[in-house]
Amino acid sequence: MARIAVLTVSDRAFRGEYEDRGGPACEAWLRGVITSQVEILRQITPDGRVEVATALCDLADTWGADLILATGGTGPAPRDQTPEAMADVINMELAGFGEAMRAANGRVVATAILSRQGAGVRGKTLIITLPGSPNAISTSLEAIFAAVPYCLDLIGAARIETDPAVIKAHRPKP
Repeated sequence: MARIAVLTVSDRAFRGEYEDRGGPACEAWLRGVITSQVEILRQITPDGRVEVATALCDLADTWGADLILATGGTGPAPRDQTPEAMADVINMELAGFGEAMRAANGRVVATAILSRQGAGVRGKTLIITLPGSPNAISTSLEAIFAAVPYCLDLIGAARIETDPAVIKAHRPKP
């Protein structure tokens, strides 16, 4: 069974001053697409490079996540350090994920070019950083998720299956 962590990055949500909308939106999206059994863990961490890097390492190395979706902290504000934190902990960057997400969101809102979402691999964990807005999360995941199951296969993570009526996972024919 695949393990998926949804990490909300937000000072205000961490302090309880703001309702976490990104984490529940990620989980709902995943549950509407993935047909195989998965365990989903949701967690909130404050913004900041060290805090986010520590949470990513813990989820990948200690909890054993196959996939981590980190939502929030990808903008240009001074506390938005999610991309830098991910860069600190990954072995390999997968630039195409960020390019595809920005392109998809750019068709919806002009400010998508301000978002610094991306993806990378830490061991057998795929980490994807997403915007914090539930609408942008959905648009981003719709743009890239067809490649996620095969990416997980390639890095040796647990296998996931998707509902082809929603997202048809691309896997090369044997």
